[in-house]
Amino acid sequence: MSDDTRPWYVGAVGETPVGDILDCLPEGWFARHALPGGTRETEIDRLVIGCGGVFTINTKHHAGKNIWVAGRTMLVDGQREQYIPKAEGAGKVARLLGERRLHPVPVHPLIVHLDPKRIMMKAQPERVRVLNSHEVRRWLKHQPQSLNADAVSDLLAVVDEPSLWRATDSGDRARARRQFSKLHAEVRVARGRRRLWTFAGVVGPLALPAGLLVSPPAGVPLLLGAASG
Repeated sequence: MSDDTRPWYVGAVGETPVGDILDCLPEGWFARHALPGGTRETEIDRLVIGCGGVFTINTKHHAGKNIWVAGRTMLVDGQREQYIPKAEGAGKVARLLGERRLHPVPVHPLIVHLDPKRIMMKAQPERVRVLNSHEVRRWLKHQPQSLNADAVSDLLAVVDEPSLWRATDSGDRARARRQFSKLHAEVRVARGRRRLWTFAGVVGPLALPAGLLVSPPAGVPLLLGAASG
């Protein structure tokens, strides 16, 4: 993959597990995915509606990295990211919903990190909640009730109205998902081959008797290995 396409791939890998988590929410909770806002930059990763309220979810894929949070500041392995100020844009969703329902709708922004090494919370942001992907479902379930079943149904009807969102050429989503699954499988196979070649390059010379290591003819790749009987 090119340097331009790799971040999109990594982001998509992180989106899929979080989407699966939200699709298994308890009864009375509903998730909508990839809602197109006013511009490409304001697209909403996830919108979750249930008895505990309305939540935007912005997914971040930093598996195995340390996340440090203090107020509106977030560091990923020491590098500052503007995730929290951007997540505060959930107010735009609140205005959209409020315009259709004729009264304000509180919308609470969440930032969900997929499989981080650790989230160190120095000071919780005032308006944004930062969560690990493994705890987001439990956290939502434990939110105090703020909406009844009728209000949830009303909000879903508004959210599912196409005119609320920016028009897009969505294409065949099922086909796109199959294509991505195929690409993801190819990446896993390529990584496995890379590890095997690295292992062979390290272990192969050690496994051969001294004096049997020779240089291959020019242009001929060397595959080192040991046979066991």
